Amino acid sequence: MGKVSLEGIEFHAFHGVFSEEKKLGNRFTVDLHVHTDFQQAMYSDDLNYTVDYFKLYQIAKAHMQVPVKLLEHLGHLMIEDILKAYPDSKEVQVIIKKHNPALGGVVNFSVVEVAYPRDYK
Repeated sequence: MGKVSLEGIEFHAFHGVFSEEKKLGNRFTVDLHVHTDFQQAMYSDDLNYTVDYFKLYQIAKAHMQVPVKLLEHLGHLMIEDILKAYPDSKEVQVIIKKHNPALGGVVNFSVVEVAYPRDYK
């Protein structure tokens, strides 16, 4: 058992509830963590037996390009696609940070963390 991760993926996207967020967009950082058994990849040196970073990045990128209101929903959509691509995954965690959210004060990030164990239905 192990974990394959991509951390600090940055995007400019248009997610949010408020009209300003939908027009101007914002900077987001995404972290993806996939818990899986990659023992066969360790011994075989074969990408087919582990999680492909490129495929993970493409999943995140595709979802960041389609605006949604809630980051919770966005994380859920990413997890569903990761589980489709890697059905043997034991757990998937998505962390989404919105930089400098417009809250009327100084806030570095708003953060949503979505994680599902493999028995998610």
